[in-house]
Amino acid sequence: MDLNLKKITLSLFLSSALLCAAVENITSIKYDGMVHISQAVAKQLNEVKIGEPLDPVRLDKTIKTFFDQGYFEDVWADQTEGTVTFHFKEKPIISKVELKGFKENDQEAQKTLLQIEKGALYDAKRIESAKKRIVEALNQEGKIDSVVEVETEKLENGSMSVKFIANEGEEIIIQELKYYGVSGLNPKEFDKVAANKEHDFMGWLWGRNDGKLKITELQYDPLRIHDYYMQFGYLNSKVDEPFVTVDFNRYEAKMSYNVFEGDVFRVSDILVFQDTKVIEDQALLDVIALEKNKPFNIKTFRDDADRIKTKIADLGYAFVQVQPDLHQDKETKTVEVIYRIVPGKKVHIGNVIIAGNNRTLDRVVRRELFLAPGDLYSLTNLKDSRNALGRTGYFETNTIEEKRIDDETMDIIVQAKEAPTGNIQLGGGYGSFGGLMLSAAISDRNIFGSGITVGLNLEKSTRTKSYAFNISNPRLNDSDFSGNFAINNNSTKYDTYSTTSKGLSVGVGHRFNRFWSGYVGYNYSQNAYSDLSDANLTAEQVRYYESYAKSSVMTSASYDSTDDYYVPREGMSFSQSFEKAGVGADADFLKSRTTFGIYRGLKKLTDFDLIARYKARFNYVKDTGYLPINERFYMGGIGSVRGFQSYSLSPVLTDASGAPLLDTTGAVQKNGGTKTFSNSFEMSVPLVPEARMRATGFVDYGWIGDKSLTEIARSSYGISLEWFSPVGPLQLVFSNPLNAQSGDKITHFEFTIGQRF
Repeated sequence: MDLNLKKITLSLFLSSALLCAAVENITSIKYDGMVHISQAVAKQLNEVKIGEPLDPVRLDKTIKTFFDQGYFEDVWADQTEGTVTFHFKEKPIISKVELKGFKENDQEAQKTLLQIEKGALYDAKRIESAKKRIVEALNQEGKIDSVVEVETEKLENGSMSVKFIANEGEEIIIQELKYYGVSGLNPKEFDKVAANKEHDFMGWLWGRNDGKLKITELQYDPLRIHDYYMQFGYLNSKVDEPFVTVDFNRYEAKMSYNVFEGDVFRVSDILVFQDTKVIEDQALLDVIALEKNKPFNIKTFRDDADRIKTKIADLGYAFVQVQPDLHQDKETKTVEVIYRIVPGKKVHIGNVIIAGNNRTLDRVVRRELFLAPGDLYSLTNLKDSRNALGRTGYFETNTIEEKRIDDETMDIIVQAKEAPTGNIQLGGGYGSFGGLMLSAAISDRNIFGSGITVGLNLEKSTRTKSYAFNISNPRLNDSDFSGNFAINNNSTKYDTYSTTSKGLSVGVGHRFNRFWSGYVGYNYSQNAYSDLSDANLTAEQVRYYESYAKSSVMTSASYDSTDDYYVPREGMSFSQSFEKAGVGADADFLKSRTTFGIYRGLKKLTDFDLIARYKARFNYVKDTGYLPINERFYMGGIGSVRGFQSYSLSPVLTDASGAPLLDTTGAVQKNGGTKTFSNSFEMSVPLVPEARMRATGFVDYGWIGDKSLTEIARSSYGISLEWFSPVGPLQLVFSNPLNAQSGDKITHFEFTIGQRF
């Protein structure tokens, strides 16, 4: 029996014994030590009445009622000269609660496990329930014989500190996993879908099976394997629950499944029936990927149902129901696939409600939506609207909820959580080349919530000065036109010469549809060399330090179907630009830049937020009159091949004999390349989801050359940390070259702020 309950029972017994002898009427009632219940509420709960003799039964019932409120450790009563006093011993308040040894960095998981907040009353039953939840969670992760201890401390202010200490048990490793009755498929293929897998040699390596037993997944694995069989036409396969034997001395397990495969069924026919015909049947059959006379595939079958739903929902039938069905013929081992469709009524959009945009203007959100009040519903437009909002980079997350008003009307509610889009950077330092340096930068991709991007950069050191300003509006006057303007002024003083570059650029773009856009711009810059020391330059070197002006026109086209600006999980991006210099100035060349990226979230396949990325860049420039050195291409650093210093990879200048030319500091003179190609393959996983931090492994490979693309080839590998920090998206890159050559400039660390990952 609970100690508190014993005390209450004893109190009731003593009170009852005293009251049996009491016959005088009650003249007053008092409450001593009561805090969490007001006297007004206490009077309503109290069945003891003034002016009546004290009734032991009513007194006992009242004391139990008070105790059942959950606020007290003990409740008792006494009577003195007609006054009945109820005494309360309140439960202490919990001012500190923590969980150590398990889920320490996952606040949401801790809340779910503990279910005890600061300010709650100390309750032994709630403490015990929390212990059980923690142990169950540990068991679900395969930690056997886990123990949870609770340390409590009464603080000086009377409150309680509660600490749960989780001592994780041992993990059980599946050393043997067998499938009996399997002949049509390779059992190794089941690893693609099953959560419990046999331990591989060196299973701790990424991509290998660690063999850890996942107890809670045991009941689902047979269903997953059965579903996998149905992807190959085995409609009547059966997979029994696994038989598991555990050696608790070594914490090792052996598992086995009994499998009945059955026959492979082929598709005999595919039929669609519309309750109300709203589209030609052939239009629906055209989106179906299942094929007659081919083995049935349950995954394709489900995807076809979704494609049919989308096809009809795009016609305005928001509440369409697609009811797939299968008719088996066991004699012929065929299956007839049937889709029954109930379109319902056409639905129009009522209101479009924007929520969560505390800073971003409503119109900035609405202009990215492809559905407006009065529009006919479209499922594709709804999805594309969600992706378009993600591509802006203004929001951390966004959802579009569908609120049914009636059979023909729907409101859509956009719930957006804004992301930090602006940052201020102040810095200083000392470099061996530039000496003391001070820098300041301010930028915002969504200034004042208008969707306009503004940036200002200032840098000053003993040898360098740099000033730059840019402003761009992706939707001029909320139209499909965009505009940008930028100016810059840079100067650098070297040992034997100085350079200055002043320029401006202006352009206008147009969005042709939700994915394609174009741009036309103009660039002008003056680039000058001064303070040349002729004594340190050869005649061949002088021509590489000629001042020039550049006047160029640029045009580009881009495609972007990704779902997020910083961390896309689906879609593709592509851009192609051409720049022609020689419009009334010295430089005369034609430059081409091509970029490509494809992104795939693999959560459905891995049950984990894994993202695969492939990025490629190809650049080419042709000399059509005069091509300055700094208009050529250089490789290395973030954006090409990491692990090598930015712009350090390039063909070199040579004299008539083929020997490399040296610059005024004695270093090899870089010539720049006329063509370069680099590509990256990346796999990104969440590192600290609560802090929006990810870890990404990458492999880079690139070529650069002047006469031939493959003159210089370099590759690298590494890991980058991607973090949405308080100052903006921050990327820390740790890399190593794979095939560095003598003279290469290596770097193992780089970082960026504010760029797309």
